[in-house]
Amino acid sequence: MPAGRDERPPPALVPRPDTTFPALRAALARVAPSRMAEFLADRDAAFTAATQDGSFQPIRFFQEKWATEVEIERRPLLAARYRAAPAAANGLDRDDPGWRDAMDVCLAVYEEARSAVAGG
Repeated sequence: MPAGRDERPPPALVPRPDTTFPALRAALARVAPSRMAEFLADRDAAFTAATQDGSFQPIRFFQEKWATEVEIERRPLLAARYRAAPAAANGLDRDDPGWRDAMDVCLAVYEEARSAVAGG
């Protein structure tokens, strides 16, 4: 590494939030405000399903999904990788090995973020 050059990744945009609805909403508002309508629609669907099913599982899925999405968005390098992969795949046919490679990157990034919020 050349002298004076810092190779550490940039800091996260916000601290990792708790998985409560208010904490996730506040973090999302800072890192990806354009996704707030999607977040609220998912919340409404989760609470409706939980009420209909008599189960907290839909709420747990909502929390896990959005904690993962916030984890990606709060980490600039991870978010850049997550956006670059589908952008690279968009011009490719699904039979092209590059398309599969790009989708594998998307999955790997999502799994890295999901694992981070799950504590592993």
